Amino acid sequence: MNLRKTFLAAIAVATSAFSASALAQDQETYNLSLAQTWGPNTPILAETTKHFAEMAEKMSDGRLKIRIDPSSKHKAPFGIFDMVRSGQYDLGHTASYYYKGTIPNAMYFTTIPFGLTAPEMYSWFYYGGGMDLMEQVYRPYGLLSFPGGNTGNQMGGWFRKEIKSLDDLKGLKMRTPGLAGEVMSELGVAVTNIPPGELFSALERGTIDAAEWVGPALDFPMGFQQIAKYYYSGWQEPGAEVQFLVNEKTWDKLPADLQEILRVAMRTAAYDMYIESYHENAMAWDKMKENYPDVQHKVFPPEVINALRKTTDKLLEQYAEKDPMARKIISSQRDYLKIVRKWTNISDKAYLESSATE
Repeated sequence: MNLRKTFLAAIAVATSAFSASALAQDQETYNLSLAQTWGPNTPILAETTKHFAEMAEKMSDGRLKIRIDPSSKHKAPFGIFDMVRSGQYDLGHTASYYYKGTIPNAMYFTTIPFGLTAPEMYSWFYYGGGMDLMEQVYRPYGLLSFPGGNTGNQMGGWFRKEIKSLDDLKGLKMRTPGLAGEVMSELGVAVTNIPPGELFSALERGTIDAAEWVGPALDFPMGFQQIAKYYYSGWQEPGAEVQFLVNEKTWDKLPADLQEILRVAMRTAAYDMYIESYHENAMAWDKMKENYPDVQHKVFPPEVINALRKTTDKLLEQYAEKDPMARKIISSQRDYLKIVRKWTNISDKAYLESSATE
């Protein structure tokens, strides 16, 4: 925390000249409201919006003040899109794939199964054309969307029973959102999308047989390890990006300098969420293995992985055929992946494989 305070102080100093210039132009204070999908104490996710609001206020010398309403207050964890679009809130923090029923092309900006990892995803957003495509999708709804933090490679979920074959998926009741949910559904899984706050009770009561949430940092506090002992590595969200939503009318009312401060605060908070996620996942997994030795890490068998990949490709092809914008986004990510993964393989992957120790 001391490091973060030091970092925030450094930002304030570095932008003092910018802020002084802004004060000369506009002394008005802008009070904005932000609705988030998460509860007020959700690890990492709720902290991200707090860091964002703190940075925006400090960099603006108090001209930007952002009130954060958690899901426990507004009572609509999956209603962020509509609330920001209608102007009920100025800003939102959520995940775009929650709204695939309303805006199908939004889900690709969270993640695609077997797709880009977090560093690859950020590279695509900021240097590979992703931001332009996201703007094309959201502007017709009077919204702007910005990367809002990445969880890194997510785990494949908690299962009461071991998955040994495709037959073990049939009839399984599971919480998993987005395109991954559609893929699982195609393979016979009864998929549901339950708000985070209800996941533990649903798994405990047997309403669901398996739950995919995020990774150890967020899963461990939820208590899933008390109920299900099989913990599977992921395939579905190799780099899951949450988002900041901004009402376009609110954005247009802000002076240019405050718009830029919001951009910087969102981008910095997103980066901070990614590195915090990486750290906290490592710490939580170590603690989990120590306190819950019965938990077994598993990978899905090749038969299941192959079926998941083939089904993912099939669904993506169907979406691309039906919707020109979907085709643009999917093609952009696939084309970028072909290039960037070559570098990932000869850098990160080669390093890990060549330096592995028992």
